[in-house]
This record gives sequence, structure tokens and C-alpha cells, in this order.
Amino acid sequence: MFMFIQFSMATQEEREQITPKALYLNRRQFLKQAAVFGAGLSLAACIPGAGPGAAPTSFPDEITEKSEALNFINYYEFSLSKRSVTEIAQGFTIEPWQVEVGGLVENPVTFTIPALIERFEIVERVYRMRCVEGYSMVLPWSGFLLKDLLEEVKPLPEAKFVAFESVLRPEEMPGQISLRNYPWPYTEGLRLDEAMHELTLMATGMYSEPLSKQNGAPLRVVVPWKYGFKSPKAIQRITLTADQPPTLWNMLAPQEYGFLANVNPAVDHPRWSQATELRLGEGERRATLLFNGYNEVASLYEGIDLTIEY
Repeated sequence: MFMFIQFSMATQEEREQITPKALYLNRRQFLKQAAVFGAGLSLAACIPGAGPGAAPTSFPDEITEKSEALNFINYYEFSLSKRSVTEIAQGFTIEPWQVEVGGLVENPVTFTIPALIERFEIVERVYRMRCVEGYSMVLPWSGFLLKDLLEEVKPLPEAKFVAFESVLRPEEMPGQISLRNYPWPYTEGLRLDEAMHELTLMATGMYSEPLSKQNGAPLRVVVPWKYGFKSPKAIQRITLTADQPPTLWNMLAPQEYGFLANVNPAVDHPRWSQATELRLGEGERRATLLFNGYNEVASLYEGIDLTIEY
């Protein structure tokens, strides 16, 4: 059983020995946990003025305020202004919606969102999330394991990567017009073993409600041990490939946004430190955890120098 760790209750030595786990919850447990910690989640941006040199502090992992999740969001397809995304996104059409799954698979298939929800077991999990910009939050998600979907389509032996492509719809996403230098649509990718990990979620909802348009509806990826840009929104196509797929941020600035993009306090972004983070809703910084605290993924990177492979 994975546990949700209250880090403020442990000493530094104890924290270093603890392996924080994802919270696996059935619906009743999920609602009870949400009641204990309070409502909220966030896909918010960094808080201006919180310097990365400030001393880190430990706090309980309380669920981030829901209002922030719905109204303070990074989603460049709609706007660079994090307070403007929610309003602009309301004109985004999410029905009908199809997701194509193909490439190096035995059984390529196209699903509607209702078919995905009907076909795969929906689980509810609370995940710690970390943005490459230096903020963090705790989010309650519902969705299905990407692993289950991939097992359905049966990857071929030569498949090594999973590529994700978000929707291209400039008539509804003004950022796809104003940001002309961006290689739209948004693309991201994972190694196949990362995609098959039990933590990798295809989210369809949060707080036992359908995913909001501004938070990535109707379907987004959630990879909690990686920086947030590795969890793309509004997924329309999933393709298995033999070669590492191109990804939007890596194409724009490869010196700043690597393909692995694991949360790592030892590897700074070229323009700021990653040693600490600011949890949304808190006033003091806390120490960033390697893999965002999800140490169960460490075996995926054995033999890789994580101070070089970013």
C-alpha cells in the first residue's frame, strides 16, 4: 500500500529514509482524505517575489486550494496570463472527442472519452506535483493507468517511447496563433518503461468531478515525479515509437528543458535554482525532493547520471 507522508512529523534523518508513495484510494477513502485535508488543487504558476535562495521549510502535504486550481494555470495555448486561462478556455469544445492510439502496436484503436472511461478502471489518487518554475502543489486526480491502455493496444518489441500530441485548434486556442514561434501542437513523450509505471495516470477528472477545460479536459497525462510540462493536456493522439519523439519545450529550449525532466534538486535550471520550491498557498519555501519524493521510480534510472541527463 502506498502511503501519503506527513513530512513535518519526521526528522530530517527520517525523511531521508522514507520513500513517499502515491496515495492509492478507493472512492470512500478519497473523499475522506479530501475532507481531512480540505478542498483544492492547483496547476498554478510560480509566485512572484519568492526568491529561490530563501530557506526551505517542511510542511504537511495538504491538498492545494481548489480555487487556485481552477483560476491560476499555465496553459499557453490559451494565454500567457495565468489568471486569464480559465475565462478564455470556456469556449473550448471538448465534445465530441476522440483519442487515436497507434504507431508500433498490434492493435491500433481510436477511443471516445466515454469509451475510455467505460473500458478502463477509474482510480482516484492524490499526487504531489512540481513545476519546473519552482512552485509545487498537491492535486487529487481521477483517471485510469496509462499502463492499462498500453497493454490493450500491445506495444511491438521495437517500441521504446510513447509520444503524446495535444489538440491543434487555433480557432479556439488563441495562444496557438499569438505564439507563432512555438511548434504547435503541444507534444511530449515518455520512455515506454516510464509510461508503463503504476504512477503514470491518464486523468479524466479531479475532486471526483470531470476535468475542467482549463485543467486539460477531456484527457491529460499526469507523471508526478517529473516537472509539470511532462504532463500534457487535451490529448488527442498517443503514438508508440522506436525513437525518442520530439517534444515542444525541448525543441524550443533544449538547454533548459530536457527529455527526462525528472524533479531533481541537484540540477538547477539555467536561470534559477531547483533546490527549493514554494508550495502554493504557503509563505515559506521547502526543500525539493528527488523524483518529487516518489523514490519508487529510482530503479528506472539505474546507471544514468542524473546530474547530466536532464
